[in-house]
Amino acid sequence: MLKPMLIAMGIGLALASGQVTAQLAPSALPVSPDVEAHLKRKIGAAIPHMAVTGIQPGPFPGIYAVSLSNGPTLYTDAKGDMLVAGDLYSIKGQKLVNVRELELQKVRKPMLASLNKDDMIVFPAEGKQKGAIYIFTDVDCGYCRKLHQEVPALNKAGVEVRYLAYPRAGIASESYNKLAHAWCADDPNATLTRLKQGQQVSGTVCSDNPIAAQYQLGAEMGVGGTPAIFLESGEMIPGYKPAPELLKMLGIDS
Repeated sequence: MLKPMLIAMGIGLALASGQVTAQLAPSALPVSPDVEAHLKRKIGAAIPHMAVTGIQPGPFPGIYAVSLSNGPTLYTDAKGDMLVAGDLYSIKGQKLVNVRELELQKVRKPMLASLNKDDMIVFPAEGKQKGAIYIFTDVDCGYCRKLHQEVPALNKAGVEVRYLAYPRAGIASESYNKLAHAWCADDPNATLTRLKQGQQVSGTVCSDNPIAAQYQLGAEMGVGGTPAIFLESGEMIPGYKPAPELLKMLGIDS
């Protein structure tokens, strides 16, 4: 049974206390080979389309974190009779710490660092670069267009904006074609801007565009809608945020 200090939730929770950066230490007790084998066998049989890639000590004794290939982190006990899929929060003083998000950040950070900037549409910082953000974007979503209007202010403040494609309607969609036109254009930055302004663009869809790969990457990183902003730390900021708020999160004076 989960202790009262931990809340398992399958829905988002607004944290009135703001950004939380505290780190949680997992249980010091190692996972016994018998428990690991049992959980892998039982959970693997229940969800055979997602391989169980690891069983780790959870955030407190008696709970285990289950890692899946291309799937979310799950939480369970030694029996594995029930699974918690979703966010897990710990109460630390007067703040809530999203345990699952902290674990995901550890996975996302190297994934983002390994990306090739040549596969992104990058709006560089003006002058000395002070930070960078990654944005999974579509061209037809209203808040993606609104966020794009904040890019000049971010660039001026020293933030490099790195766009990744995430057509919400899927690969076989008009949104995919529009994004592909931007990525394949002679001037991707200008083309993406025109598309976000609702303008029509001409050109071809190149066969080696990275849209499908970036769409898959977004799904693996937990993107469920656009815009989805990621800091270099791996922290995800879902939805639109104005430039001053993003700069504050990055620790940059506006």
